[in-house]
Amino acid sequence: MSKAYKEAGVDIEAGNETVQRIQAHVQRTRRTEVMGLLGGFGGLFDLGAGGWHHPVLVSATDGVGTKLKIALTLDRHDTIGIDCVAMCVNDIVVQGAEPLFFLDYISTGKLNPEQAEQIVKGIADGCEEAGCALIGGETAEMPGMYPSGEYDVAGFAVGAVEKTKLVTGDSIKPGDVLLGLASEGLHSNGYSLVRKVLLEQDPSRLERDSLLAEELLQPTRIYVRSLLGLQQAGWLKGAAHITGGGLVENIPRMLPNGLCAELDGVTWKLPDIFDRVQREGKIAQADMIRTFNMGVGMVICVAANLAEEVSAYLEERGERVYQVGRVIEGDTRFSWKGELL
Repeated sequence: MSKAYKEAGVDIEAGNETVQRIQAHVQRTRRTEVMGLLGGFGGLFDLGAGGWHHPVLVSATDGVGTKLKIALTLDRHDTIGIDCVAMCVNDIVVQGAEPLFFLDYISTGKLNPEQAEQIVKGIADGCEEAGCALIGGETAEMPGMYPSGEYDVAGFAVGAVEKTKLVTGDSIKPGDVLLGLASEGLHSNGYSLVRKVLLEQDPSRLERDSLLAEELLQPTRIYVRSLLGLQQAGWLKGAAHITGGGLVENIPRMLPNGLCAELDGVTWKLPDIFDRVQREGKIAQADMIRTFNMGVGMVICVAANLAEEVSAYLEERGERVYQVGRVIEGDTRFSWKGELL
């Protein structure tokens, strides 16, 4: 290898070791449509082998944000990849699309093959859960760009849906019911505020409070299989992945013009982590629901006469479901009543 390049801070041998370490993780996500092996210049995916007739491709890209700071502080990197996948595939499935393949991008100042393997293990875990193939990615070693031991990770996913089954929200009407699917805590949003409230004055708190550490590293829930089941049954009118912007910004994104989401905060219990952040940070409720998912990681819209059947279907598949509100006429797009318990 280039001795000069290594002296400049880039270790090609570490990159080769990383590829060897991650191959088994990549292999377990393989789908029948995947062509070729890991290591090519581009990932190959034969859409025709999947039996699609008139597919619409749906894509999404995202990262994990400052939740990475928690993983770095605790030196635990095996779940952060799940977050990266979840942030992308949950955005895809709200359109009714099945996630097909995923690519990752990991950048660091100095490549640590063991650390990189843990990150990719989490990515592979997320891909397995979502049913999509990890077909490639990039690991970039960039000396001087990151402090020692730190990294960033981002991802890109592509899914497909038959054009006739695309979930557009066009059929949503007043009287339809909004169901909330429980989150696994904070997921991957609002961590800059969480870190300011809980850790800024006491940086060592994570090392002393193992329960808080577990809560803050809890990976984002992946809703793909549950929502695809609803889409295939023809029950899903619309869906909103509750990420940055919280309930206020995301639910209206699935609604046609002239309609408003009316949420009732008394219909579900606020998980402890949100109550803790609100109390310790003295944060107004309006700011909370505009920043966090508040215990509801996905909101779906269904016809009122199907609400009980859909809830039962989801609960049989391991989801916790709340009837969080309804659709009404109005140009305000979002309305909140009641107090979270």
